Amino acid sequence: MTFLVAALLILVILFGPQAWARYILARYNRDAYFSGTGLDFARLLIKELGLKEVRAEVSLLGDHYDPGQKCVGLRPAFAQGRTLSAVVVAAHEVAHALQHARGYPPFFARGRLIKLSEAVDRCGTLIFIVFPLVGVVLKAPIMGRLILVGAGILLITPVLVHLVTLPVELDASFRRALPLLQSGPYIPKEDLPAARRILVACSLTYVAAALAGFFNVWRWARVLRR
Repeated sequence: MTFLVAALLILVILFGPQAWARYILARYNRDAYFSGTGLDFARLLIKELGLKEVRAEVSLLGDHYDPGQKCVGLRPAFAQGRTLSAVVVAAHEVAHALQHARGYPPFFARGRLIKLSEAVDRCGTLIFIVFPLVGVVLKAPIMGRLILVGAGILLITPVLVHLVTLPVELDASFRRALPLLQSGPYIPKEDLPAARRILVACSLTYVAAALAGFFNVWRWARVLRR
């Protein structure tokens, strides 16, 4: 019984935030709300904020801001939608472009960590395929330790990325996107609480990812201790 309760608690912690985020985004993505589309709103904000080099377009990769291309990407449902979710998500992604333009340090730290994570992933093939072969040929026990160290780095690096990503997302949501929505004539004041819930949902997806990363590290640490 205790094991079942613990398992259910872990499932709620790992998947609860993401499920709630999907529910909130879907809830406010049903009825027409804005005179233009989410893509129109993103372009309007980009123009009003003076982000001259930034563009906005439909993206099949989901909602994101690409600092290399200086491009705000919105999934088709939000890019073409006229709902409150479409408007708020567009504001959130434009807020990332604003972070980039204003030189927000954690934004750039996240970019460096993502590049490091990609490099570590590429090295993973070397660690898990080449090192064991070398260990067998040379009969060197140290290769086993190197594999463990490499595995630890592979597990921890994504967690670090998520830890840096979370404050970046919170800043984009509540220090940039929400003030924009509050100060401009974009949405009525009575809809601001719903907009805040949507922004929380945008951030919770990264909370869920960070929790999953922590759980994965903890699980493998227990396995290796045995």
